[in-house]
Amino acid sequence: MSIGILGTKLGMTQIFDETGNAVPVTIIQAGPCPITQIKTQSTDGYNAIQVGYKETKTKNLTKAELGHLAKTNNPALRVLQEFIVNTIDSIETDKPITVELFNDNDIVNIQGYSIGRGFSGYQKRHNFARGPMSHGSKNHRIPGSIGAGSTPGRVYPGTRMAGRKGGNKVTIRGLKIVKIDSERNLLIVKGSIPGRPGGLLTITKKV
Repeated sequence: MSIGILGTKLGMTQIFDETGNAVPVTIIQAGPCPITQIKTQSTDGYNAIQVGYKETKTKNLTKAELGHLAKTNNPALRVLQEFIVNTIDSIETDKPITVELFNDNDIVNIQGYSIGRGFSGYQKRHNFARGPMSHGSKNHRIPGSIGAGSTPGRVYPGTRMAGRKGGNKVTIRGLKIVKIDSERNLLIVKGSIPGRPGGLLTITKKV
C-alpha cells in the first residue's frame, strides 16, 4: 500500500475541459496531515505511517491521546489513521502530508461513509417489487412471507428485511484527479464520491 491523505468533502460542481465539455467534479479539502507516529517492522511487526487530521480542542481528547500526540509535538487532532507502507526510509516526520503527494491525472481510491437514509422499507432498501395496487389488495408494501412454517420454524439470519439504510463505509475506485490547488489544499476529482458535504474522506493512490 501507499501513503494517503485525509480530507473533507466540500461539494460538487462542474468545470469545462479544453473541448468545451462539462465535467462533473467533486472538490475535496485535503490535509495537511502531520505525521503522528512511524511504526516499523522491528518495533510493531509492520511498517506503517500514522497521520492526523483536523485540529480540535484539548478537552475533546483523553490524556493518553494528548500524550501520544505530544511525543511528536503535534496539537490536539480529531482523527488519526494509519497507512501501511512497504518502506519508511523516505519518510520525514517533521514534514506534513499535503496535496503535493498527488499529481494531475493521478488515479485514486476514495473512501467515505455513504449518506444515511434512516429506517427504510423493503422497496427502498432492497428494490423489492410491490404488491398489487388494486382495490381490495392488502399487500401494497408489506413484506410477505419471510420463511417456512414448521421447518425450519424460524427466520434465517441475513434475510433481507426493512431496517437502517446507508451510513456504510464505501470505497470508490479509479477516480481521476482533474486539478490540484496547492495553495488552498484542494483536490478536484472527476465524478462523485461517497458521503455528504463535510464528511471525512481517505484518499489513496490506486496501486
